[in-house]
Amino acid sequence: MESSALIITFLGLLLIISISLDGICQRTGLPRISGLVLIGVAFAAVQQYFGLPPGADTLGALTDPLVTIALVMVAFLLGGDLGFRQLSALGRPIMIISAVLAIVTAAVVMAGLAGLGFPITVAILLAAIATATDPAAVQQVARQAGEKSPRIRLVLGIVAIDDAWGILAFGLALATVGLLTNGDGLSALTTAAWELGGAVILGAAIGFPAAWLTGRLQPGEPTQAEAIAIVLLIAGLSEWLGVTPLLTAIVAGMVVANRSPHHNRTFREIENIEWPFLVFFFVLAGASIRFDNVLSVLPLAVVYIVLRTAGRWLGGWVGKSLASADDRMAPRDLGIALTPQAGVAMGMALLAAEKLPAVGQDIVAAAVLSTVFFELVGPVVARKVLLPRPGS
Repeated sequence: MESSALIITFLGLLLIISISLDGICQRTGLPRISGLVLIGVAFAAVQQYFGLPPGADTLGALTDPLVTIALVMVAFLLGGDLGFRQLSALGRPIMIISAVLAIVTAAVVMAGLAGLGFPITVAILLAAIATATDPAAVQQVARQAGEKSPRIRLVLGIVAIDDAWGILAFGLALATVGLLTNGDGLSALTTAAWELGGAVILGAAIGFPAAWLTGRLQPGEPTQAEAIAIVLLIAGLSEWLGVTPLLTAIVAGMVVANRSPHHNRTFREIENIEWPFLVFFFVLAGASIRFDNVLSVLPLAVVYIVLRTAGRWLGGWVGKSLASADDRMAPRDLGIALTPQAGVAMGMALLAAEKLPAVGQDIVAAAVLSTVFFELVGPVVARKVLLPRPGS
């Protein structure tokens, strides 16, 4: 079979498998994302231990563009949640707790990994990755609660902005690692400044025209083509110009959310096409793991899981104290309820592997193992923290 035919067939099979997986996950309670990642891991096992037909190795060429497009969609939608009205509605406690939670989590993970002798570049990147949360898992638990109590509203507000802090932290982490690994200090500083500053400039340069254009081709009705064009421009131009695609997308999303009168429809169009790309993304993320590297990276993954859990708990406690939030508004173990981790964290790991091949495989393997763990355990813990106990 020709490689192009194999790739197209493979993508079709993935979508069929994802549809079948929904029923399996509903019956077993397995999170959908974990199921997709495990399918990718199974594919990696077949590929590495049994071999595949000629041309199957070209599937690897799909990883970079599909991952970038999927992550740009996620980040652009996150930016859409950061309109001035939404931010003002979140309120002071949410802003304080979410920021402190991200800072403390990153500090605990970085200090712990560096203190235990892991490479400083790995410690910095995993510290940034640790700040991301899977909002879907937390939102699902919140829906099970029925009416929105103050603590449910608080947690939903935190997850609405949490990944934005994570993306900013990851951009800073990549820039910092670039400074540490590049022998030419001035060149590294210039590159780091461009990766961050250029992302903001590009995001604004795409966002303002997009906000003006949206809904004008067909008055009041943004087309799906407009939405896809925005995503592809962000993905392609950020790659071409060497800036951070996640930060570019989140800035563009913020601009569109604040400047376009029809922005809700734009984001809805992207939501309508997002899931197939996420299916490819999670499967390819799982397939990127190398089994000859798993045993050696297992200690890193275990330590990362422990440190991130401790960081979330401590960050939630410190943030709650600084925000002067009582137990009715914020549960005592607030940070533990925010441990689920999935798409953004996996995407950060894959982008880190692309930028830094020397440590990339370790980071991807640790991210895959920890994502499966947090997706399985995180919602259970979140449910215990957020849902009222009988008689309480």
